[in-house]
Amino acid sequence: MPNSMNGKICYLELPAEDIEKSAAFYSGAFGWRMRKRGDGAQAFDDTTGEVSGAFVTGRNASSSPGMLLYIMVDDIDGACKAVESNGGRIIQPVGADAPEITARFADPAGNIIGLYQEPNR
Repeated sequence: MPNSMNGKICYLELPAEDIEKSAAFYSGAFGWRMRKRGDGAQAFDDTTGEVSGAFVTGRNASSSPGMLLYIMVDDIDGACKAVESNGGRIIQPVGADAPEITARFADPAGNIIGLYQEPNR
């Protein structure tokens, strides 16, 4: 565990067309906790409480992989099903990056995000 927080990724701004729909997606698919900031913005915290962020409108979705964010999951097949059942779509199935265990999905706004499962999980 590092002694310094210097360099740690801590905050994300996710483009959203419909903030309520995006909040419901990430809450349902990944268990992220939603909250309202003091300024009224829809904010979120990941399941570890280590990364937070907010949904923002008026920005283009990250719809083609440039910088690619990955969400760590315990069960990638279950995560893919959760993505689809909560309104996202799988755009790169498991196995395309073998031997790494990954997949990619598009969220309701069209942002492309990766899923990653550690080996032996």
